Amino acid sequence: MSDSGNNDTQYEAAEEKLREFAEIEKALALPETHNDQAKVRTLGRKYAALRQIVSVYKKYKELQSDIGAALELAGQDSEFAAEVKSLEKELEVVEGQLKEVLVPKDPDDQKDTIMEIKAGVGGEESALFASDLYRMYEKYATSKGWKMQVLDFQENSIGGGIKDATLIFRGNADASPEEGVWHHLKYEGGVHRVQRVPTTESQGRIHTSAVGILVYPEADELEEDFEIDPTELKVDVYRSSGPGGQSVNTTDSAVRMTHIPTGIVVSMQNEKSQIQNRAAALRVLKSRLFALKKEQADEKAADMRHSQVRTLDRSEKIRTYNFPENRIVDHRTGFKAYNLDQVLDGLLQPVIDSAIQKDNDSHLQATAS
Repeated sequence: MSDSGNNDTQYEAAEEKLREFAEIEKALALPETHNDQAKVRTLGRKYAALRQIVSVYKKYKELQSDIGAALELAGQDSEFAAEVKSLEKELEVVEGQLKEVLVPKDPDDQKDTIMEIKAGVGGEESALFASDLYRMYEKYATSKGWKMQVLDFQENSIGGGIKDATLIFRGNADASPEEGVWHHLKYEGGVHRVQRVPTTESQGRIHTSAVGILVYPEADELEEDFEIDPTELKVDVYRSSGPGGQSVNTTDSAVRMTHIPTGIVVSMQNEKSQIQNRAAALRVLKSRLFALKKEQADEKAADMRHSQVRTLDRSEKIRTYNFPENRIVDHRTGFKAYNLDQVLDGLLQPVIDSAIQKDNDSHLQATAS
């Protein structure tokens, strides 16, 4: 076993989680709890988050008990001495697992995620690559069993590319933090750079363009201590337009919502009803403001950041997609692979796993120091 002081702290933390798990189990068993669905969702998330810790900790305690019993019998039978060594090796593995699951989790990991895809530098080529990323995330979501809803979608003026799209990804409400949507997509925010030969390039020269991705967890309907003051909102309505500026309806159904104190602007025109677009805009605005509030808190206390890999600088180049070499590189983790075609077809998990692993490693190092 390793340092006894660290083990004592680890034991106390695990015991606390075990007690909390038992309390939540009792609360979920009460009929009156289910009269408040918001409370049920909150308890359900906490229960799923604690389930893995409790499972590993119970295994840890069982092995300790088995080793104690085997040590008592080892003096009477030499075969038990070999069993003690085997159990101690297994305990070392489980102890490592326990340290890992006890690393503080991002409380938003199980939340649904809003993503904005914005064409950037590169004109038409950027808009076309934005379409590629849209399809990549759509296929990735399908592979994870998530649902993707389009909140807003604006094609570029030529068509075939995306100027701006706002999406929401919804997962299983009972998912553990490791299965949560935000747990995976929070690393996608930043600048995605593409290098390829545009179809309009007659000389075969490689062009570089970029697409910006914004991601933030969806704010809960009943998020505590967070409300938007209606007097701080400026709401404009206008007629929805399709590619090339063509009107797609004859009523002022599109909504542009501005949060005056921060200058954040959200536009929605995907729905035919102004009421629906207003509700969607408010949902996205609330989530962006809630994410901004948490990011500001993170910047004031860097050691408490949710992620050591996820950047708070949305202008940072995080990834390069090189088509001539079929290569993808994540600049934060050093991940490199030559299967770009497969990644764009939804095989994004290994890239995201490299970010998750680096983040976990940094947390473990911080815990050990």
